[in-house]
Amino acid sequence: MRIQPRSINRLWAWTTLTVLGLVCLVGTGCSTKTPKYPEDHARFQRVVQAIKTLETAYVNEDASAFHELLLPLEQLEILESEARQDFSTFSTIHLDFTVDRILIDGNRISAFISWQGTWQRSAQGSSDQARGHGVLLWSGNQVILLRGVEGDLPFGMATRLNLPS
Repeated sequence: MRIQPRSINRLWAWTTLTVLGLVCLVGTGCSTKTPKYPEDHARFQRVVQAIKTLETAYVNEDASAFHELLLPLEQLEILESEARQDFSTFSTIHLDFTVDRILIDGNRISAFISWQGTWQRSAQGSSDQARGHGVLLWSGNQVILLRGVEGDLPFGMATRLNLPS
């Protein structure tokens, strides 16, 4: 008769240890890691959001939202006029940006992107596809604005595809 109480005590001990072990494991395994430099992380998130906003403004053919992201520079006025020409030429634009890398050096931000897209002239017409790589040059800390572009970017596809506007 003594065998039964000993086995119950051992079972109770193992169950208690197992439950405590699981609680400790869950407590340490599910902890969230806070960024080491929260201001830099927040700025990085603002840059990513600015890139998404630029992509969305172009796809939705929203000229005013596109304009709000640009610094008033001559190079960007040309970029904006090319985007407006795309808006008037194509009925549907599908574009996907992929951020490859972001470099932040003081007030200068370089976002290296890959992109692919489809431009359709009319609902029944054929579509043209393109892809490329480029660099979006941003500036700012709290408000992130585009200050320049380099490489092969999707803006100005109406001119590149030699389509009349």
